[in-house]
Amino acid sequence: MERVTTQRTIESQDGQQQNTTNGAHPITNLRHGVVGWDGQGDPQNPNVGPLFGPVLGPILGGFISERAGWRWVYWVLLAACGTLTVIVFLFSRETNHVVLLRRRTEKLKKVLGRDDLVSVYDVGAPSTGHRELAILAAGVIKPFQFITMSPIVPLLAVYMAFVFGLLYLLLTTVANVFTDTYEWPLEICGLAYLGLGLGFVVGLIITAWTSDATVIRLTTSNGGVYKPEMRLAPSILFALFVPISFFWYGWATDQQVHWIVPILGLAPFGFGMMGIFASIQTYFIDISGHYSASILAALTTVRCIFGCFLPLAGPQMYASLGLGWGNSLLGFIGLVLIPAPLAIYHFGGGLREKYPLML
Repeated sequence: MERVTTQRTIESQDGQQQNTTNGAHPITNLRHGVVGWDGQGDPQNPNVGPLFGPVLGPILGGFISERAGWRWVYWVLLAACGTLTVIVFLFSRETNHVVLLRRRTEKLKKVLGRDDLVSVYDVGAPSTGHRELAILAAGVIKPFQFITMSPIVPLLAVYMAFVFGLLYLLLTTVANVFTDTYEWPLEICGLAYLGLGLGFVVGLIITAWTSDATVIRLTTSNGGVYKPEMRLAPSILFALFVPISFFWYGWATDQQVHWIVPILGLAPFGFGMMGIFASIQTYFIDISGHYSASILAALTTVRCIFGCFLPLAGPQMYASLGLGWGNSLLGFIGLVLIPAPLAIYHFGGGLREKYPLML
């Protein structure tokens, strides 16, 4: 728990950086890997999902850049991320059973004077130097192998990527909407993201409260037999909140109603995104075991592509369609994609048997 808490703290700083650089977040994927091998196969796995950093970043960034200058945004990030990274390296403990057993074997070799002792995971493996190169190569190749190995991965990856792209579209356009439409000063325009943050917080609470309870209920109704697809059940309901948010936010800003209405309209998106990501990521952690970091790296690669390019289409789309119909278009696409998690929920078990995620 301490590891996850520390990593979440760093991720919040990482999330602030993303709002300036539109970068990826490797720390998030690291935490998912830790969860994968720390709680493999346990229906009580911790819930994972989007971070509060994308909301906190614009709020702090607006005040820092206006009061101290834009350079200080980077200095604050450097100080916070650097300090927390050092803390992780000093106090975070290894949890990978392969590494732990290898270390124990090396210790026994020295204590017993037995150079012939080898970790069970290294039997028939190449020498240390070649092994490190093999591990590096496998780490680069495996995510792309997972994308082509089973239709489950690309289908859910594209759906997650679309939702992730919508987040970055909002992160790059909401401030302009409130400065242009509602004439907010730059210093406080980041406060418009509080609705999104409210959705994240409520989504986190509801997800933590219902996720395992839903799995336990479905397992009981299935004669005590657990299936990983049960993890996806909540995502179907959460998915409905994404298009609702874009219809609400889009037409509220288009008609220039009171500013609190579009801010509250962003909350359903944060709520839905939290539930979608938590359900799909824990599902992949369950079905991939100690390969969870690799398969989630595949998801991260796909969604970061969407996160990069979808916001580029935002300004032209809004210029052509307006805020009302532009956001409605995104809402309709969100509705069309809802069957993706629904299909895997019903047919994922058969697809896993036909296309096993084995390397």
